[in-house]
Amino acid sequence: MSRPLLALLLMLVPLGAQARDWQVDAAKSSLGFTAVYDGESFDGRFAKFTAAIRYDAADPASGRFEVTVDTASVTTRNDERDESLTGSDFFDVAKFPKAHFQTTAFKVGSDGAVTAEGTLTIRDRSRPVRLKVVFAESGATATLDVQTTLQRTDFDLGAGSDWNDVGKDVVVKGHLVLTGG
Repeated sequence: MSRPLLALLLMLVPLGAQARDWQVDAAKSSLGFTAVYDGESFDGRFAKFTAAIRYDAADPASGRFEVTVDTASVTTRNDERDESLTGSDFFDVAKFPKAHFQTTAFKVGSDGAVTAEGTLTIRDRSRPVRLKVVFAESGATATLDVQTTLQRTDFDLGAGSDWNDVGKDVVVKGHLVLTGG
């Protein structure tokens, strides 16, 4: 087979989808949570986090998320609560200044819903976590929304009896605005 013919045939073969590297627009993105204290819901967020996102909606299995959170940047707009969250009973930011999540796999359900499975490490506890993923691409930009519910005691957050008024379920949500690489 001649080289020009081979080159033509290779150009006609469709290339597989390739995951793109995305940059997070930190000013437009958020990572937060909703928890309950004494029967009342409150919201919090992390002001500082970094994320390495590689994703292609046509081929989720080739994707990768890695997120590092500065736990000292937590804010709930309540100084007393924020002090408790950064203290030794919760994030213990003096000993554990970062939390980290990394994907291990993506799954697409029969309904088309995507989940990202991975490992979340908070303090010195690493646990498997499954995120609901909604990815919307529009040319060179995209949004990535993730959500999960964690059990705070799985990560030794407020594990003592002094914290029985804090709900065990914590809903974590991320909304990332991305630009293509």
